[in-house]
Amino acid sequence: MLLVTGPVTVNMREALERTHRATPDPKWVVAVGDCARNGGVFAGSPACVGGVSAVLPVDLHIPGCPPSPDALLKGLLALLESVST
Repeated sequence: MLLVTGPVTVNMREALERTHRATPDPKWVVAVGDCARNGGVFAGSPACVGGVSAVLPVDLHIPGCPPSPDALLKGLLALLESVST
């Protein structure tokens, strides 16, 4: 599972893509927080590509700035339940 907790910057895009390719299957991408979902307060910056979905397919979006531990746990459990059924 690849947890992305912030916006994807131009400088980190390639590293994120390489990490995703190097992760063995099964693999899931989780966007944790508003910045990882859509760039948050950094959206529109020339240094920011945006949310992780602009670079990789995302399996789970957990909203919040930052998301509560409860929201994070509920989201991860829901992802695991959906995969096991």
